[in-house]
Amino acid sequence: MFTGGPCVSTLFKETEMNNPAEQIIAANKANLEALEGSAKKAYVGVEKLVDLNMAASKAALGESFSYAQAVLSVKTPQEFMTLQTSFFQPLAEKSAAYFQHVQSIATEGSADFVKQLEAGMADAQKAIGVSVDQLVKNAPAGSEAAVAAFQSALTQGQKAVETAQATIKKASATAQANFTAASKQTTDLVKKATKV
Repeated sequence: MFTGGPCVSTLFKETEMNNPAEQIIAANKANLEALEGSAKKAYVGVEKLVDLNMAASKAALGESFSYAQAVLSVKTPQEFMTLQTSFFQPLAEKSAAYFQHVQSIATEGSADFVKQLEAGMADAQKAIGVSVDQLVKNAPAGSEAAVAAFQSALTQGQKAVETAQATIKKASATAQANFTAASKQTTDLVKKATKV
């Protein structure tokens, strides 16, 4: 019985991948792998956030007890005001640093997700394009108008996805810039308020 050699096997795989259904299945498998990678990265981001929150909680607890002990040892109202000022100024700076750290974790996670999503979308668009090309080649005579309408709709859909991706990137960059500016402004205001 002839089982074929490496050339026959390669030819079979190429023929198999020219089948639009096989291309779509391969694209779906790749998308599933990408989703798994995204889920793992999201989990890493959640772990970082939990670690940050645990460290911040531990530090806040220690500082609160130290502050309470210091308040109990205060003898005059002036000492109390000095103690309160010395407590709240670093607290504002630490809060701003905490929120900036949270934002960097979120930004890092979303940047990875967007990058992976864009790569997946590009691969899917490529696979769909190849499948459509195969369908066009194998379309029966007289179906040119329907094929052209389908190709036009597909092209418009791809343009809509690209526009949405660009809009999301722009909105994300704007939100990042606004958050950074607001954090700096809040920190500056708190510093001025505690100096008064």
